[in-house]
Amino acid sequence: MKTIDTIKAITLAGLLAALLVLAGCDRQSAAKAPPSAAGPPEVGVTVVTPEPVTLTMELSGRTAPRLIAEVRPQVGGIIQQRLFTEGSDVQAGQLLYQIDPALYRAEFASASAALARAEANLAPVKLKAERYGELVKIKAVSQQDYDDAQAALKQAQAEIAAARAALETARINLDYTSVKAPIAGRIGRSAVTTGALVTASQAAPLATIQQLDTMYVDVTQSTAELLLMKRNLASGLLRDGGEAQTRVQLLLEDGTPYPLDGVLKFSEVTVDQSTGSVTLRAIFPNPQQMLLPGMFVRALVIEGTREQAILIPQRGVTRNPAGKAMVMVVGAEEKVEPRLIKVVRTVGDSWLVSEGLQPGDRVILEGIQRARPGTQVKVVPFGTKPAK
Repeated sequence: MKTIDTIKAITLAGLLAALLVLAGCDRQSAAKAPPSAAGPPEVGVTVVTPEPVTLTMELSGRTAPRLIAEVRPQVGGIIQQRLFTEGSDVQAGQLLYQIDPALYRAEFASASAALARAEANLAPVKLKAERYGELVKIKAVSQQDYDDAQAALKQAQAEIAAARAALETARINLDYTSVKAPIAGRIGRSAVTTGALVTASQAAPLATIQQLDTMYVDVTQSTAELLLMKRNLASGLLRDGGEAQTRVQLLLEDGTPYPLDGVLKFSEVTVDQSTGSVTLRAIFPNPQQMLLPGMFVRALVIEGTREQAILIPQRGVTRNPAGKAMVMVVGAEEKVEPRLIKVVRTVGDSWLVSEGLQPGDRVILEGIQRARPGTQVKVVPFGTKPAK
């Protein structure tokens, strides 16, 4: 029995030794196997294809009413009535305040009487001048008397003209006691109440009317940006959009887009020396009165169109230790090559590239971690999940 057990033990030990030898051989084979036996790593690429891109610039600014009028009295007196509701819409010519007209009515009546007196004095003077005109022909009166009669006639006529002017002035002042809206629009709060004393052309306005159905948006642009845009247009790098260039879009304070487009009206001709910028003015329709005066907004103004623009998604652009932009491209023999590029600006979620890439270049967007420079890779279209 001991002999049989010994034989079994020896056999088992032999089997174990054989297994260890086989395992060692497998490890050595695996160690000697080339790393390319599993195949090159897959990377997702995008092929550089130039395309026309409309470039816009985002400028900040504020809204302003197209028309604004400060209501001031043109005659002095006591406010008898305020005839509008604060914050309401008023029409041009609508009565807003009534100033006590008693004094101005009296002045108007006095001027009317003065005109009537002057017209009454004209009749005998005119008749006398006509008679002297006939008598001087037959030398019944002297030439001096005739000249005096003519002078008296002209003086009487001048007095009538002066009286009429005084009457018109009195009428205008009486009319000014009714303070009316100079423009149509939304009127704000009243600065005076009934019983307040106002004076002609006072500094403080009684109220302010603003027309809100159409709004101005004044934005500022640095002179450096303005010069760069003009150089790009002159060199042909940007193409003038014609009528489309005048269109302006608006972003409100909360970031939401304004539903209606505006039109760029003009650019200021003088540079603000304190900021080094110029003012651009756009006009926007405001039928729902969503825009209010003084709101902070951002305007998207169209610069022009770049016909052969190269756009690379931001995820494919990295920075080297020197801070320069670079991408990984698949070059000859399907090997990864680093490529320095020059980016101009962002357009949506992409970079606009001005130098470093050519049409047909394959830029790696997925699998960059496995795309070591000089390694061979397997190219798949961007969006295809690389094999693990």
